[in-house]
Amino acid sequence: LLSIPRGYDPSRPALIVLYLHGNEAKLERDVRDRQRVPRQVAESGLNAVLVAPQFAVNALDSSAGMFWQPGHFAKFLQEAAAELARLRGDPPLAETLAKAPVLIVAYSGGYLPAIYAMSVGDAAERIQGVVLLDALFGEEDRYAEWLPKRGRAFFFSAYSSGSESNNTRLMNAAEARRVPFEIGIPARFEPGRVSFLYGGRNANHRDFVTRAWVSDPLQSVLSRIPGFSLDRRPPGIGN
Repeated sequence: LLSIPRGYDPSRPALIVLYLHGNEAKLERDVRDRQRVPRQVAESGLNAVLVAPQFAVNALDSSAGMFWQPGHFAKFLQEAAAELARLRGDPPLAETLAKAPVLIVAYSGGYLPAIYAMSVGDAAERIQGVVLLDALFGEEDRYAEWLPKRGRAFFFSAYSSGSESNNTRLMNAAEARRVPFEIGIPARFEPGRVSFLYGGRNANHRDFVTRAWVSDPLQSVLSRIPGFSLDRRPPGIGN
């Protein structure tokens, strides 16, 4: 699933939002229509494009596809850049997006392809940040190993009661590795920032991408990433 929102400006700094779906998902039915991911990206105010690969189709399967293979994630990003340029009818865009920073967003079972992309994908220097939306259901040790190596990438994990114990284990592991983190969602996801947020007792796993601590949580997260805004107004003007 590829999406280039209206207003996208190839002359300005741009972000690739890579969305990794969960179990029992189909891109059109779940990512596009139910979770409204393309709309949330478009309404975030970011100069961003969306790439959402299809993993196991409509199955109880969190496998990472080919992302577990060393270097495959970097190759995937190159292919995605070429396809986005073709979609827009703008061949030079492929070269621009082939170097663009990447935000990895994982929901539910997307935690598995996410950690392989992060750890063996050969694209660590391009990762702007990692966002888990009720998506930590295993591999806490791998995530804990990645945190001290994250460089300038930020990390944010929001969770429901279903993955609370997993997130607690990761927080304990981060503390043991002396990785500073905060509880709550920051106003801005500055480079290197690590944050955890409990979505509230009423947060439902199935609806977490559209309704958790706020409506449209993904849009809320994206709007807090500095450096890629489409807003051309001078600072201090407007809300």
